[in-house]
Amino acid sequence: MGEGGANLDVIKRLLEKDETALQELIVQYGDELQRTAYLIVKDEQAAEEAVMDTFVQAYNKIGQLKQPAKLRSWLLRIVINQCRMRVRTWSWRNMLPFAYMDPVIEETEPGPEDYFFAKWRNTQLSTAIHGLDYKYREVITLYYYNGLSITEIADQLGSKENTIKARLARGRIQLRKRLEGDGDEARAGVY
Repeated sequence: MGEGGANLDVIKRLLEKDETALQELIVQYGDELQRTAYLIVKDEQAAEEAVMDTFVQAYNKIGQLKQPAKLRSWLLRIVINQCRMRVRTWSWRNMLPFAYMDPVIEETEPGPEDYFFAKWRNTQLSTAIHGLDYKYREVITLYYYNGLSITEIADQLGSKENTIKARLARGRIQLRKRLEGDGDEARAGVY
């Protein structure tokens, strides 16, 4: 059974309020939603709450999903809205740097130094993403991490495609400046 057929089965069981279907949904989409929320809100606890609220809302409102093939997009939309609510209502000034993403692992078993540098690069990237304004952080996360197209992001956020393109372009520029700035500071500290 393909993903669409599996989605249809889970959705049917959710409509019947089968809690094992909810558990399957959590296993299938939990990590992706958690990382997405974490990149957006910059706080592990707030991200976990957003994801749990997403699953509760999905469980309670599964009847609103008209196209089973779009289950992933529907869940992403819910988690984005949950994150937006948290960003609007909380102060995010004192958040810890992001160090959640898995390190890049090559085909051969990496040594401890490779693991350390991969983890450091991911932490630097995550910290730089967290330094962006929310509107740029949101589109960069959806585009690069979740692999959504510009059209899909525009649909998810209720924006025009040109707005999304502009935010991606500006976000990339800001991200590049932040990453290059971090590299300069790191090199300056070594010498």
